[in-house]
Amino acid sequence: MSTYFLRVASAGNTSNSVRPRKEKRLTYVLNDAGDTKHCAGVNSLAVLKSPATDGCEYLFTGSRDGTLKRWALAEDGATCSATFESHVDWVNDAVLTGSNTLVSCSSDTTVKVWNGLSEGYCIKTLRQHSDYVTTLASAEKNSNVIASAGLGGEVFIWDLEAALTPTSKSGDATEEDCSNGVNGSGSSLPMTSIRPISSGNNISLQTQSQVYIPVTAKGHKESVYALAMNESGSLLVSGGTEKVVRVWDPRTGSKTMKLKGHTDNIRALLIDSTGRFCISGSSDSMIRLWDLGQQRCVHSYAVHTDSVWSLASTPTFSHVYSGGRDLSLYLTDLATRESVLMCTKEHPILQLALHDDGIWVATTDSSVHRWAAEVRNPQKVFQRGGSFLAGNLSFSRARVSLEGSTPVPVYKEPSLSIPGTPGIVQHEILNNRRHVLTKDTAGTVKLWEITRGTVIHNYGEVSFEKKKEELFEMVSIPAWFTVDTKLGNLSVHLDTPQCFSAEMYSADLHIPGKPEDDKVNLARETLKGLLAHWLAKRKQRFGSQALANGEAPAGKDVPTRNLTASKIEVDGSADNDAAVYPPFEFSAACPPSIITEGSQSGPWRKKITDLDGTEDEKDMPWWVVDCVMNNRLPPRENTKCSFYLHPCEGSTVQILTQGKLSAPRILRIHKVVNYVIEKMVLDKPLDSLNSDGAAGVSGGQVTHPANGGDGIFRTGLKPWQKLKPSIEILCSNQASLIP
Repeated sequence: MSTYFLRVASAGNTSNSVRPRKEKRLTYVLNDAGDTKHCAGVNSLAVLKSPATDGCEYLFTGSRDGTLKRWALAEDGATCSATFESHVDWVNDAVLTGSNTLVSCSSDTTVKVWNGLSEGYCIKTLRQHSDYVTTLASAEKNSNVIASAGLGGEVFIWDLEAALTPTSKSGDATEEDCSNGVNGSGSSLPMTSIRPISSGNNISLQTQSQVYIPVTAKGHKESVYALAMNESGSLLVSGGTEKVVRVWDPRTGSKTMKLKGHTDNIRALLIDSTGRFCISGSSDSMIRLWDLGQQRCVHSYAVHTDSVWSLASTPTFSHVYSGGRDLSLYLTDLATRESVLMCTKEHPILQLALHDDGIWVATTDSSVHRWAAEVRNPQKVFQRGGSFLAGNLSFSRARVSLEGSTPVPVYKEPSLSIPGTPGIVQHEILNNRRHVLTKDTAGTVKLWEITRGTVIHNYGEVSFEKKKEELFEMVSIPAWFTVDTKLGNLSVHLDTPQCFSAEMYSADLHIPGKPEDDKVNLARETLKGLLAHWLAKRKQRFGSQALANGEAPAGKDVPTRNLTASKIEVDGSADNDAAVYPPFEFSAACPPSIITEGSQSGPWRKKITDLDGTEDEKDMPWWVVDCVMNNRLPPRENTKCSFYLHPCEGSTVQILTQGKLSAPRILRIHKVVNYVIEKMVLDKPLDSLNSDGAAGVSGGQVTHPANGGDGIFRTGLKPWQKLKPSIEILCSNQASLIP
């Protein structure tokens, strides 16, 4: 056996070209559990308190998976009746106002307004915040007022009627119309639930070039985590990392007072209907009751052993429910200081929402549970026993109040559960660059094929590391995508031109009817599969014009871009049509969502099956549109791979060439074997080859170095192609082929 060592030389870009501007990214989010369950922690809860027009009561949930869901509630369960998908990052809070208006905020820095009884239509996207938007507040009896705040320290008070009024696009718009996040797609729904603010409660507005600007409450220098507003909308309280409660007049944005007492971040706030009393929960584990009239803390309650993240009060403001990082839900009588542990969870509690005589509890898990709470008569809970007197110091110094005993939960099981699906917490991109191994919160290990967006193997609860080792392949494919699991699902990111760097032979992809040596660009075919529905819809709308050299159909205002041959390559190896090969067909049962932005829209998210064909360069990156519609790819630099062939150390085989060889970056190893065999036996008669293939080769085509210099691998059959090789190729001292 002859052994050669293959050393790959560097082929980087040595030109002094200016670094190009970073183009817009396209991301697609995969799921294998349909669209009826959350797959990450639930940050927000909102109950449609009065029965809807269809006689059904609804619960709205906002999740770290980036979506909101509407649940139709029944005595024995809950059914997902709509998914609200437009945010591109965690949904951090959501509130209901009026009869059917849903408002949400997100880490994508936006506030979105929805018709809560629609099938998921986003009416307006408000873009004013400079950082994550963490919290919202609404006025129960004034459906026109909403407040938002976030990590940028900004607090904005919105007049919804003014914010939703169509504005001219001149000047720097701070918000934009959207339908599921895409500019100009779909029609806006009438906002029948919004009422004008009464004359005595007007919010002062600032206008600039006919663009609505919300009222700004200036004063926070650091992040804001909590807001609360009284029912008339005349009083707003806020808190965050500055450890103080600030009180504002939302009509003018002026600060009326600042309340000190907490020693850590303020994470939750409540205010009573009259605006006199306020309750705060903090990372210092304390709950405090404030008298805003007296501008002081009148009571403090040491109930929790860790951060308090959520609060809910009875309608009379006599009792408060609290949950947080210590996994526990407590009920506290604000007058008597009596507290009781209602239940314990397996995950930190993020949000609470009262509903009839029960309480909905959301945690860092994807499931939501309703527990009995005796909201109408909280004393019934205390009658079950197990209560204790809350201290007034931090819990570490008030443990004596429990007399060394551990509270026993009143309730063991929830009365109703809305299950989620386990979120992905670990992933590994395999070196074939088509498969990703994942592990979820339940310990289940799965193998995904990202070019089809589907799970191809569910291994169950096995060792992630061992399975990763088992799946290792001796293959080298350029890194053409990146992955993260921030949303609980696989988010696959494509960036141009890097994403177009990977190709595979059709034989390796098992594409029927295609010559085995044809090369397939993985990103191009993946984009075709992702946007097949969009392209079909576009053809229905615009006919053959939709594919006419990138030109926009008549009537479409698309920014022009010079798509010259020097800037763009046409992939001549593929048919200029929309055919999707089987390895790139995405499932219609669990369609992925795409997250992207165009030249005139902000980031948006939408199911690929919800695209209607009107989206163009204003909504999507120009390079995506051009690739799918016109089969064009960005210019590729350094498409050749330079390397050397040397006999392995200790081998007696002669040196074949002193020069550097070159080949396409996508190179099947048998072609290298064929080249070596050809060089070794080139001058020998074919009939002198051993019948056992000792000097033969199997299926490969090469040419010789040019004048002792570079050699180029090309296609072409050799007479000895059917003979078996007897040669071993090493790359970086690892065996690439042992025939």
